[in-house]
Amino acid sequence: MKKPYLKQLVVILFTGIALVSCSQEYSELIPDGYIPKDINVARTCSDSREDEFDLQKLKAKVFLEQKNEYNQDVVFFIDMHLPSQNFRFFIYDFEQDSISHKGLVAHGSGSEIGDSLVFSNIPESYQSSIGNYRIGAKYSGNFGESYKLHGLDKTNNNAYKRYIVLHPYSCVPDEEQEFPICLSLGCPMVSDNFIEIMYPIIDNSKKPILLVMYY
Repeated sequence: MKKPYLKQLVVILFTGIALVSCSQEYSELIPDGYIPKDINVARTCSDSREDEFDLQKLKAKVFLEQKNEYNQDVVFFIDMHLPSQNFRFFIYDFEQDSISHKGLVAHGSGSEIGDSLVFSNIPESYQSSIGNYRIGAKYSGNFGESYKLHGLDKTNNNAYKRYIVLHPYSCVPDEEQEFPICLSLGCPMVSDNFIEIMYPIIDNSKKPILLVMYY
């Protein structure tokens, strides 16, 4: 996608979003020059997860435009607003403009507060951390072959020293469930079969892959 087209797309989308105003503004999330200063950019009040996913895809595309050292075609998304028993880990193919795979993913045990989730960047909190991650080196650990994660934002920049990693665990099922699935200690934890799908995608990528965890 060429930058002029991306800029136009961002302006069109956020002009529409500005028509429905909420308290959280998004102008800080978009690089300077993508949105004219006279546009009031505010978050939509819609609870639609499809709308939120579209917004996250757009933000990821803008990020990739600025970071050519990342894989430009594939991004992993985790929508932590969805219940853990539902598919909420999405492997998105920008080249095909479609979700190529989806699966279940666990969140941290410390993140559960009633029916909502809370997030933390603090060691020993056992909470998940939202933000952008770079998927790092593969290693063999207690849960088999896993990937180190490098947090790229203030909300998750302690991920590496917290040992927050992308790993499989047998308690995570392959299909959607009636009730919430098992909990992790803060790691995005997936099923054994789902990570088998990820292995060739990550290992064969010549550039690091971006993982976006959002709420």
